[in-house]
Amino acid sequence: MGQKVLIIGSGAREHVVAQTLLRGESVDDVVCAPGNPGMERDGIRTTQLSPSNHAALIEFANDNDIDWVFVGPEVPLIEGIVDDFESAGIKAFGPNKAAAQIEGSKDYAKQLMERHGIPTARYETFEDFERASMYVTEHGTPIVIKADGLAAGKGVTVAMTDAEAQEALKEIFLDHRFGIAGAKVVVEDFLEGQEFSLMSFVRGNEFWPMPISQDHKRAYDGDEGPNTGGMGAYSPVPQISEASVKAAIDTIIRPTVEAMVDEGVPFQGILYAGLIDTAQGPKVIEFNARFGDPETEVVLPRLTSDLGAGMSAILNGDDPSFTWDDDSTTIGVVLASEGYPEHVIAGAHVPDIELDENGHVYYAGVSGDADGKGELIASSGRVLLVETKGTDIADAQKKVYAVLDAIDTTGLFYRHDIGSKALDA
Repeated sequence: MGQKVLIIGSGAREHVVAQTLLRGESVDDVVCAPGNPGMERDGIRTTQLSPSNHAALIEFANDNDIDWVFVGPEVPLIEGIVDDFESAGIKAFGPNKAAAQIEGSKDYAKQLMERHGIPTARYETFEDFERASMYVTEHGTPIVIKADGLAAGKGVTVAMTDAEAQEALKEIFLDHRFGIAGAKVVVEDFLEGQEFSLMSFVRGNEFWPMPISQDHKRAYDGDEGPNTGGMGAYSPVPQISEASVKAAIDTIIRPTVEAMVDEGVPFQGILYAGLIDTAQGPKVIEFNARFGDPETEVVLPRLTSDLGAGMSAILNGDDPSFTWDDDSTTIGVVLASEGYPEHVIAGAHVPDIELDENGHVYYAGVSGDADGKGELIASSGRVLLVETKGTDIADAQKKVYAVLDAIDTTGLFYRHDIGSKALDA
């Protein structure tokens, strides 16, 4: 009898985790709370429980003989949902509240890296507009402005001019755009290089790296427009050398997980490292305490082992096994509502998308139609991600855009250049 898993979350990241768990033999039932109607097309059950209602989720897990829980989004992790499940005797895959600070506070993550000599951009942290503004003017641009707390991937400005930097500081400190997340601001040196994402399964001092990927944060083609939660990704990233990936593992991932153990906040779950390959070697842009989105939607389709068996082994103190398809490339392109990320216009009809066995649609911001015809309606910014597999970047890119360019995307938009950085490198 396979295991029964409860997944917390509702986006495309949770969709691909659920679908990957069901592909393996160790898990035969997955419930997503709250999930979305698009997931149900893959046989994933959903339950309308809020990720912030820990007591109701614990009750559901107990009543439904859930073997273990996977937590997708950052907010419940930072609110201590793993601590609450564990207090109730339920195994949960993810970091506890103390360890989740590595994402919950950029200042905490920066201080941790500074204490342990982990390569990252030079920085200063500020709690008032005047001092931050003066520092930016004296320091010069380009410069990076980050709200300290959670801002759904939108609290970072790479300012190329003083005016842009000052506007970013004003939005955070004076307009309170990110609320309490902007009580502090981290101002960093701008780093040159190609970015890449390196995610690892972690248990204390032990970790198992995944293949790298590259996200596309800006809304529009050519890296134009505002920062988003991510408009698409691809894996692997051929322009990042194996030597750079090894250096990242040796100088960043290993020292970070060991530092957290040494400081009494051991990490268990998925550690996401957003990195940049500089002339001086890889450096940390940010850490997340969970799977990246949309990177997960292009990395997990390359997994050839049983995800549920691997995660269960980590939870139970056993040795996990993770194997990957090294011969193909995956690309994922996000379809978003017009106006995303700043002024989302929801309500567009979500087109039916036909893919062969080398592709998949992972749903995020969708709801069911009011008249019960089984159609899906765009309900938030990022609506879905179309993922395809090919022999290389060019092949996977050609396949995904052949699909997207043939459908009616009225009220929706997507980038047309996901993966092109690899082709241009």
